[in-house]
Amino acid sequence: MSLNVSLPIELENRVREHVASGLYGSASEVIREALRLFEAYQQAQAGSLQLLKSDIAKGMVDVRAARVSVVNMDNIKSEGRKKK
Repeated sequence: MSLNVSLPIELENRVREHVASGLYGSASEVIREALRLFEAYQQAQAGSLQLLKSDIAKGMVDVRAARVSVVNMDNIKSEGRKKK
C-alpha cells in the first residue's frame, strides 16, 4: 500500500532529522515507528483508564457499605508535618 501524507514543516523536519541521524533508513520507517508508539501509548492509556474505573467502582462499593468517613485535611496535614 502506498500513501502520501502532508505534514507541517516542523514535523517534516523532525522526520528528516530522524532519517539523517542514521537510526532510520527512510521517512516511512520513521512514520511506521511513530504509529507503533502511538498505538502502544493508546493501549497504555486505555489500561490506565480501566484501572481508574475499577478503583472508582471499588470506592463506590465502600461508600454504599458505609465503610468511609469524613476526612479532615487539616488534621492530616498537621500529622504529616509532625513526622518530618
